Amino acid sequence: MTKQHVIAGIAAPIPQPNLDTDQIMPKQFLRGIDKKGLDKGLLYDMRFDRQGRPVEDFVLNRKGYAHASILVGGANFGCGSSREHAVWGLSQFGIQAVIASSFAEIFYSNAMNNRLLLVVLSEDEVKRILADVATPQTAHVAIDLVNMTVQSHRTRARFTLHERHRRMFLDNLDLVDATLTLKPQIDDFVTQYQQRYPWQTNVADKTVARLRG
Repeated sequence: MTKQHVIAGIAAPIPQPNLDTDQIMPKQFLRGIDKKGLDKGLLYDMRFDRQGRPVEDFVLNRKGYAHASILVGGANFGCGSSREHAVWGLSQFGIQAVIASSFAEIFYSNAMNNRLLLVVLSEDEVKRILADVATPQTAHVAIDLVNMTVQSHRTRARFTLHERHRRMFLDNLDLVDATLTLKPQIDDFVTQYQQRYPWQTNVADKTVARLRG
């Protein structure tokens, strides 16, 4: 993965409010023991009919949106059960960011921890961007993580992001990498804790030794 200062590309409009994780990733695609093939399951019941044929008028099946890298969604995007597969499927499909007026809390956490950028804007700003991306010719959107702005055809909006999440994108960090940036503080805490509570040091080893003795 590379550092991401700007996420830019074609944005596909999916304005449906309360788009839940069961719709984003139907349950039949949760059977695998790895993350492979989840792009096929993304929004399956919206992308395909009961015979498995593509629904021609669904936005991601339309010419000009097939390679969208950004979604512009409705309010409460990602509600429902906590299934990380929904986030994995979006990423595998090539979606790098979702813009909406609100997201379900658990989905937001899952997405950010997996480096899928979620951008919260006001309802009015989302409506204007939805209008901008209504046709592929004007559907290009750029999300600037340095200046914290979203630029569509006729709309420019500012957004906020927790600094920890922002740094994960800017510095190419996953959760483990982000934690390791705090290693000096963690080491200092461990040293002070062991000095203050020496009887709690290596408790497991001491217990095993006592049981064996």
